[in-house]
Amino acid sequence: MIKQISDNYASLFSGLAYCHYSRRIISHYDAYGIKYDFCKFFSIISNDKNLGIVSLFNASMVVALYEDCELNSEAIADLAFLIRVNKPVTVELDKRFSKQLYSYVSDSYDLGERHEFQFVSKNDLPDFKVNETPKLDDVFDILKTGFPALHDSYDTWLTDTSHRVRRGYSQTFILSGCTTATVQYIVDNCALVGQVATLPEHRGKHHARSLLYWIGERLNLDNISAFLFARNHRKSYYEEIGFKEIGVDYVLDLKSEDKE
Repeated sequence: MIKQISDNYASLFSGLAYCHYSRRIISHYDAYGIKYDFCKFFSIISNDKNLGIVSLFNASMVVALYEDCELNSEAIADLAFLIRVNKPVTVELDKRFSKQLYSYVSDSYDLGERHEFQFVSKNDLPDFKVNETPKLDDVFDILKTGFPALHDSYDTWLTDTSHRVRRGYSQTFILSGCTTATVQYIVDNCALVGQVATLPEHRGKHHARSLLYWIGERLNLDNISAFLFARNHRKSYYEEIGFKEIGVDYVLDLKSEDKE
């Protein structure tokens, strides 16, 4: 059974397994609670036992389980029904169950491999020209050149990013006026880095590489570990920066012909 969480039971969000999926869900809950339609949470229940939590945030779905819990066939079928009703663009969950869930929705979703990297600090923060408090419009102007889909999502992006930045859950950076990256959450001394882009006329000059290294070292000063995900297997690229591959998972992506 999948049941929407309609009361602020913060205790439901404790006891989740220590992993990216849990941290992402906790970051959604800490930032917005349960009062917004674009941010919904659901309990996964089987035999009167809570197995985990689902976060449905805008166009993304994340599934996190409690420690020592697993998804049985009934729970996976329930998740598949929830996916079909809401049609999230992406679905993230423990790789032990992603392929089984995919088998229920393969007509509408593709299964993509994703690689997780963790920054390995050299305790050497370079003196780069990084703006740690840039105007968000300046961030967006760079970001949209690398993520064309954002062109029509400015209002949604600005509302979410500004809210998270104001509340201290996120931070944006710009290097030399041409490259941007965002810390999307910081939970349990772990930071997820993403939304990296460089203006077209400045690409090929290692600005993104420099900014990612700087962010990793800057976070390390505060005893925060930096993580990132990459869909394409560019292991050597990230290792040259200072990241080490630590795992692989699978993401369900809504097929283009099923997107409205």
